[in-house]
Amino acid sequence: MGVMGWAEHEGLSRNLIGPIFLFSTVMIYAFIGVAGRTSNAEEYYVAGRRIPAFYNGMATAADWMSAASFISLAGALYLQGFSGSGDQAGGLAYVMGWTGGFCLVAFLIAPHLRSMNLYTLPDFFSQRFGGRWPRLLAAWSAILCSFTYVVAQIYGVGLIASRLTGVQFEIGILLGLGGILLCSFLGGMRAITWTQVAQYIILMMAFLIPVSWLAFKQMGTPMAPLAYGAQLTKIADLEQKLISDPSELTVRQEYLRRADALRTKLENIEASLQNERYMLEQHVRDLKLQNAEFSVITKARRDLQALPKSTSEAQEVWHKAMLENYERSKPLGGMPLHGKPFQGEPDGTLQEQELFNHSRINFVALIFCLMAGTAGLPHLLTRFYTVPNEAEARLSVAWSLFFIVILYLSAPALAVLVKFEVMNNLVGSSFSELPHWLAQWSRVDSALVEVADVNLDGILQFGELRLGADLIMLASPELAGLPYVISGLVAAGGFAAALSTADGLLLTISNAFVHDMRLGMKNGVESQEGRVILSKFALLAVAMCAAMVAAWKPAQILALVSASFSLAASAFFPGMVLGIFWKGASRKGVVLGMILGLFTTLLYMTLNAPSVRAAFRWPLEAGLLLGIQPISAGVLGVPVGFLAILLGSWVWPDRPMTPPEPQAPSQNPYPGL
Repeated sequence: MGVMGWAEHEGLSRNLIGPIFLFSTVMIYAFIGVAGRTSNAEEYYVAGRRIPAFYNGMATAADWMSAASFISLAGALYLQGFSGSGDQAGGLAYVMGWTGGFCLVAFLIAPHLRSMNLYTLPDFFSQRFGGRWPRLLAAWSAILCSFTYVVAQIYGVGLIASRLTGVQFEIGILLGLGGILLCSFLGGMRAITWTQVAQYIILMMAFLIPVSWLAFKQMGTPMAPLAYGAQLTKIADLEQKLISDPSELTVRQEYLRRADALRTKLENIEASLQNERYMLEQHVRDLKLQNAEFSVITKARRDLQALPKSTSEAQEVWHKAMLENYERSKPLGGMPLHGKPFQGEPDGTLQEQELFNHSRINFVALIFCLMAGTAGLPHLLTRFYTVPNEAEARLSVAWSLFFIVILYLSAPALAVLVKFEVMNNLVGSSFSELPHWLAQWSRVDSALVEVADVNLDGILQFGELRLGADLIMLASPELAGLPYVISGLVAAGGFAAALSTADGLLLTISNAFVHDMRLGMKNGVESQEGRVILSKFALLAVAMCAAMVAAWKPAQILALVSASFSLAASAFFPGMVLGIFWKGASRKGVVLGMILGLFTTLLYMTLNAPSVRAAFRWPLEAGLLLGIQPISAGVLGVPVGFLAILLGSWVWPDRPMTPPEPQAPSQNPYPGL
């Protein structure tokens, strides 16, 4: 940091600072990965079961604080406040749910799993219930929820690598993938553990420096978690001022006009599409006749090419744009008041009361899914196999909570400090004087930053600026006016957070294929060294598949991670709790519970996915049960899983093991002759 800061002061180009940070941190991880290489099964799967609780807690914290925690958590609190907005439950639910999940792990899960001397989570289902199906179902469930999770991490890796190096997003994914494989391919859990210890130190430095500087800049103290409450009162005053500002009202009216125009188009999609295409083609022809500049003609052609190709595509694109414009026509661009506990009003109109109830239900539902999902995540629970004994497992959870709380107390503070900086300093600036980082991040991904002079007054209004959740943390150094070297550090911290979690997830998926599903056994791969080598190649294949999916940018990081928690909760939590604490849980019962619980969650997610409902032209809110959003579908799947295991174990109990009957001694003292 000191050398890079001096080099920037002496004139080192920003185009070099990012790649240097990326290269140097990846080389640190690669060195640890090479030093920890092994082909021993005990070392590869569980790091020899000799990691001290302190370091395992640090590694678990790094494994846990993924791109969602580092990159998106503060952004969720910035955009959603405490109450949430639209289909979101509020950023505070993530802080409470993820932290509470570790209490479940400490009290219910970790010591019992460690006492069984297992390698993977499906090993528990195999050893506790016996038979083939519990192990296979657990393996496939581990693959499903871990793959969803790892796609989010690789998406974050690509986002940061492309910002650091200036390459395209897809190339950034491949660069980050190389760093992931260097850590996990050679040494398995042993290398990953010590890599994650280094990554924790880097990501915590990267998170605490910007938030501490913002707190010092605004309030004169670096203790952001203790002092940021004073800014909440100022933000509340600024919010009321912006709501009644005449310039903000003109911006909202323009968005409302655009939304109404899109609604008119949707009334006759085919005619509107033909008319839109004709007008754009005519515009291109007119520009050519006028000998307009090449850049103007190119932009017009780009608009024509971006036009939907079919009525179904137009219906989906225009409907989504209409909803976005209606949302931005609301006060504060659709963002809720930051300090408001829930949406709606308990004593308001019927619609406001319904919104209030749905907001509370979604808040509790998301907390439940995150807690139960934490207690069922395969890559997290595997970490507690690496400590020497059960007591160390409990102590390891305590250290993990300590290391995690440092970030989780700082994330709400960062959201408040960034919002104050935006409202108080950025809003009201001339468009010609806007900072360069807005345009730079917009080139990385247009969904991260959207800024436009909607009311054409040349001044930035709050409603004209839209920041993505994944940007708030990454752009905080630039927003605070810190040297660019701190931006490089923050990007390296986000890179470390994504890499640390991706390492554990990829190892979990490859182990599920090779160790749990016995891949390769029929082909004669029986030795420990052979199984480890096969796991490494499975890891490589899974990493490439995840990179391909991440390149499609399927959803925001936080949404993907939340969905994986619901899947893990419904698949594993009921079977693990009943398997540990109820002797009557049977093999057929747990198979039924895992199938029905996971099916319920997947069905609810699929039927309420916006793309599915748009394809079948179903109303977006009509399929929601009690207003529960799809990312919290685990709140339905977990009770179904518990009930199915209880009923299945009652109908099909396991038969008690009968001792073998004693056999009469052989008359021949030499039976082999």
